[in-house]
Amino acid sequence: MSLDPVALLKRYHAALNAYDARKVKAMFAKEAVYVSPGVNGRIAGRDAIIAAFTAYFAEHPDQRAVDDEVRQLSADAARSLWRLEATARSTGRPVTRRGTEIVRFGDDGLIRHVEVTDA
Repeated sequence: MSLDPVALLKRYHAALNAYDARKVKAMFAKEAVYVSPGVNGRIAGRDAIIAAFTAYFAEHPDQRAVDDEVRQLSADAARSLWRLEATARSTGRPVTRRGTEIVRFGDDGLIRHVEVTDA
Protein backbone atom coordinates (compact mmCIF):
# COMPACT_ATOMS: atom_id res chain seq x y z
CA MET A 1 0.00 0.00 0.00
CA SER A 2 1.31 3.41 -0.92
CA LEU A 3 0.72 6.05 1.74
CA ASP A 4 -0.19 9.66 1.13
CA PRO A 5 1.06 11.22 4.38
CA VAL A 6 -0.18 14.69 3.39
CA ALA A 7 -3.74 13.45 2.90
CA LEU A 8 -3.56 11.42 6.13
CA LEU A 9 -2.33 14.43 8.10
CA LYS A 10 -5.07 16.66 6.68
CA ARG A 11 -7.72 14.05 7.56
CA TYR A 12 -6.30 13.83 11.11
CA HIS A 13 -6.40 17.61 11.55
CA ALA A 14 -9.98 17.78 10.25
CA ALA A 15 -11.00 15.16 12.83
CA LEU A 16 -9.22 17.13 15.57
CA ASN A 17 -10.97 20.36 14.57
CA ALA A 18 -14.33 18.60 14.81
CA TYR A 19 -13.04 16.67 17.82
CA ASP A 20 -14.62 13.32 17.41
CA ALA A 21 -12.72 11.11 19.90
CA ARG A 22 -13.84 7.91 18.19
CA LYS A 23 -12.59 9.04 14.76
CA VAL A 24 -9.34 10.40 16.14
CA LYS A 25 -8.69 7.24 18.18
CA ALA A 26 -9.11 5.11 15.05
CA MET A 27 -6.29 7.09 13.39
CA PHE A 28 -3.67 6.14 16.01
CA ALA A 29 -1.71 2.92 16.35
CA LYS A 30 -2.10 1.29 19.76
CA GLU A 31 1.54 2.03 20.66
CA ALA A 32 1.63 5.58 19.25
CA VAL A 33 3.64 8.33 20.91
CA TYR A 34 2.62 12.00 21.08
CA VAL A 35 5.19 14.63 22.08
CA SER A 36 4.12 18.25 22.59
CA PRO A 37 4.62 21.16 24.98
CA GLY A 38 0.81 21.49 24.82
CA VAL A 39 0.50 18.25 26.81
CA ASN A 40 3.56 18.91 28.97
CA GLY A 41 5.81 16.40 27.30
CA ARG A 42 5.37 12.86 26.05
CA ILE A 43 2.31 10.62 26.02
CA ALA A 44 2.65 6.94 25.10
CA GLY A 45 -0.22 4.78 23.92
CA ARG A 46 -3.38 5.48 21.95
CA ASP A 47 -5.71 5.41 24.96
CA ALA A 48 -3.55 7.86 26.92
CA ILE A 49 -3.32 10.18 23.90
CA ILE A 50 -7.10 10.20 23.47
CA ALA A 51 -7.62 10.81 27.21
CA ALA A 52 -5.28 13.82 27.00
CA PHE A 53 -7.01 15.13 23.87
CA THR A 54 -10.44 14.72 25.46
CA ALA A 55 -9.33 16.67 28.55
CA TYR A 56 -7.74 19.35 26.34
CA PHE A 57 -10.88 19.80 24.21
CA ALA A 58 -13.07 19.91 27.33
CA GLU A 59 -10.99 22.91 28.46
CA HIS A 60 -10.76 24.43 24.94
CA PRO A 61 -14.03 23.46 23.23
CA ASP A 62 -13.88 26.23 20.63
CA GLN A 63 -10.37 25.48 19.38
CA ARG A 64 -9.80 25.96 15.68
CA ALA A 65 -6.49 25.12 14.11
CA VAL A 66 -5.38 26.01 10.59
CA ASP A 67 -2.57 24.47 8.59
CA ASP A 68 -0.62 27.21 6.85
CA GLU A 69 1.45 24.58 5.05
CA VAL A 70 1.48 20.79 4.83
CA ARG A 71 4.43 19.09 3.18
CA GLN A 72 5.51 15.50 2.71
CA LEU A 73 8.85 14.76 4.40
CA SER A 74 9.26 11.10 3.45
CA ALA A 75 7.22 8.10 2.32
CA ASP A 76 5.72 7.81 5.82
CA ALA A 77 5.81 11.36 7.24
CA ALA A 78 4.36 14.83 6.73
CA ARG A 79 4.92 18.17 8.42
CA SER A 80 2.46 20.94 9.05
CA LEU A 81 3.04 24.54 9.97
CA TRP A 82 -0.04 25.41 12.01
CA ARG A 83 -1.68 28.04 14.16
CA LEU A 84 -4.58 27.81 16.54
CA GLU A 85 -6.95 29.94 18.56
CA ALA A 86 -9.09 28.82 21.47
CA THR A 87 -10.61 30.04 24.70
CA ALA A 88 -9.76 28.41 28.02
CA ARG A 89 -13.08 27.44 29.58
CA SER A 90 -11.77 27.72 33.16
CA THR A 91 -10.42 31.28 32.79
CA GLY A 92 -12.17 32.71 29.74
CA ARG A 93 -8.76 33.74 28.40
CA PRO A 94 -7.87 33.43 24.74
CA VAL A 95 -5.17 30.96 23.78
CA THR A 96 -3.08 31.30 20.63
CA ARG A 97 -0.28 29.03 19.49
CA ARG A 98 1.81 28.47 16.37
CA GLY A 99 4.13 25.67 15.60
CA THR A 100 5.32 22.74 13.57
CA GLU A 101 4.02 19.21 13.72
CA ILE A 102 5.66 16.14 12.22
CA VAL A 103 3.46 13.06 11.95
CA ARG A 104 4.81 9.61 11.09
CA PHE A 105 2.53 6.86 9.84
CA GLY A 106 2.84 3.08 9.77
CA ASP A 107 2.37 1.00 6.64
CA ASP A 108 -1.25 0.61 7.72
CA GLY A 109 -1.78 4.40 7.58
CA LEU A 110 -2.10 4.71 11.36
CA ILE A 111 -0.28 7.45 13.25
CA ARG A 112 2.81 6.08 15.00
CA HIS A 113 4.49 9.26 16.22
CA VAL A 114 3.59 12.94 16.52
CA GLU A 115 6.16 15.59 17.39
CA VAL A 116 4.83 19.11 18.03
CA THR A 117 7.12 22.11 18.44
CA ASP A 118 5.78 25.54 19.34
CA ALA A 119 7.13 28.47 17.34
